[in-house]
Amino acid sequence: MKSEFGEAWERLFGPPIAHRGLWSPQGPPENSIGAFQAACVAGYGIELDVQLTADGDAVVFHDATLKRMTGCEGRVADHTADDLTGMALAGSDETIPALADALALVGRRAMVHIEIKIPYGEVGPLERRVHEVLIDHKGPTCIIGFNPYTHAWFADHYPKALRGLNSYSYKGGDARHLAPELRGQYAQLQHVAIARPHFLALGLDMLPNVRADKLRKGGMPVIAWTVREAAQWEAVKNHCDNLMFEGFAP
Repeated sequence: MKSEFGEAWERLFGPPIAHRGLWSPQGPPENSIGAFQAACVAGYGIELDVQLTADGDAVVFHDATLKRMTGCEGRVADHTADDLTGMALAGSDETIPALADALALVGRRAMVHIEIKIPYGEVGPLERRVHEVLIDHKGPTCIIGFNPYTHAWFADHYPKALRGLNSYSYKGGDARHLAPELRGQYAQLQHVAIARPHFLALGLDMLPNVRADKLRKGGMPVIAWTVREAAQWEAVKNHCDNLMFEGFAP
């Protein structure tokens, strides 16, 4: 099944995936070269976040703004790649990595889940840059993200990219970026038809899920995120094929 994706498809089902790398408050910070190295050494897969810089490159960083992880003001999108890759992460010796550098460090040692971080509806430049970087990377990768139009873009332009659609319950303040009518549709996985993904990456707040169970039986695997303790995984593992984790060893 999905033999066109080879090793990447096989690694969807194991090992577990370290969310933003294998980071910890006492160790390397999230989305850092050190966190990715630690995940490789421990034998885990890796999830990381990518954003577009002011000069069109892709860097690994989660938040739209810099303050939490660097202490600097402003947005990632307003800085060049050179500016960003010189910024220290969480007071450590680690700096914001370029996507190309992170993938070069990982090589073939781990499956990398690349989450595209863009505003909903704004599609093209970051997806294109990520694909350019992936052309030179030989290790197993997949594209993930919440924007169904990102997945549709890859499906139309580069269908050989393995794609996983992220979703969650879309309740609470973090769903403000979506119109109310879209929140219900996305929580019910109606946007699968737009995205055309190969698998789903679903938040614990919507698992287990009847619609996801049906899609899974039809051949669309489900990965749970973000699992922070063994009991959470025990509660959903019969409905899932793998997990993204942080803060404990699965």
